[in-house]
Amino acid sequence: MMWRYKVLEVVGLLSLLVFWGMILKELWIILYTCYLGHVLGHNIKPRKLGKWAVITGATDGIGRAYAEQLASNGLNIVLISRSRDKLQALATTIECRYHVETHIIDVDFTQGAEIYERIARDISGLEIGILINNVGMSYKYPEYLNQIPDASGFAQRVVNCNVVSVTQMSIMVLGQMAERKKGFILNVASCSAVVPTPLMSLYSSTKAFVYKFSEDLALEYKPFGIQIQCVLPCFVATKMSGIKISNIMAPSPADFARGNMNSWGLEVSSAGYWFHKLQWIYYRRLNQISPSCMANVTYNIMMGLRKRAFDKRAQQNKVVVPTAVVNPPVAPVDRHSLARVDRDLNDMWPTLSQIPRYGITLHAQTGF
Repeated sequence: MMWRYKVLEVVGLLSLLVFWGMILKELWIILYTCYLGHVLGHNIKPRKLGKWAVITGATDGIGRAYAEQLASNGLNIVLISRSRDKLQALATTIECRYHVETHIIDVDFTQGAEIYERIARDISGLEIGILINNVGMSYKYPEYLNQIPDASGFAQRVVNCNVVSVTQMSIMVLGQMAERKKGFILNVASCSAVVPTPLMSLYSSTKAFVYKFSEDLALEYKPFGIQIQCVLPCFVATKMSGIKISNIMAPSPADFARGNMNSWGLEVSSAGYWFHKLQWIYYRRLNQISPSCMANVTYNIMMGLRKRAFDKRAQQNKVVVPTAVVNPPVAPVDRHSLARVDRDLNDMWPTLSQIPRYGITLHAQTGF
């Protein structure tokens, strides 16, 4: 019997060594890609790739932060976004602050293929060393796919903005980068591409495309000296996320962009920011150990965000009754009851009252 216990002890010890070896490897990768690689000069030097950088979705959030960081490195910037007024204001700021050239292109990436003909004409002749595919479109709040207003039109706009834009812009610059044997493309995806994200299934699946597209394209164009990276951030304090105050878990766009740029050329895909990389380790390990637990965690988070959006809309749509009018008292309704949910749905958005009963039942079951 003793030898059996010794065998089990050895197996247990080896298992622990393998586990901690994997953890230490993950931590070393974070340390190298976030700090040591940059200090040792192993990452990309933007100015050596070309005179111009092209950035989509450039007027706000992460896109604007990348634009300013690259301009501070001496690159001229092509700013592409929807609002011409915002583009002009940002271009003026960059030119005055960093003394570089800018070029603005106002297009709506939710539209069809015709916008890419204009972009191609406007950037023709520019030596483009860096392309950042940052533009993206998400849900206003988590929702069942068929309950999104104008679901078909919304789906087409999301695909145009999140998928078609990345593909078309990459095609546009790859030719000249291959000729010069150098170039860098950064595709901004989301951590939702690699974790279960119910109630945002369309958004997460488009970001999964960006992730897979980037990894395969990186292998495809490696012989041509072109480096392609996909960054999959968690929450960042931007308008899209709705987070107004940055913190360690949700950095400011400037902190995120600065941290991610340190890893350019050191990895093909990652979360970009050091704390997000730690979150990645947790998500991956939890998904490996208990996929059902991971699914439940993300499902409850999405349902909670959905409920908060409904409650906010209910508050905004409340009718102020004049003090002279006396209404009969209303019996109190339990906060989590189906009656409360039905009442809020009718007050908030008429079409939401038609949500299938399974959606309402889920609210009661989860406590949201």
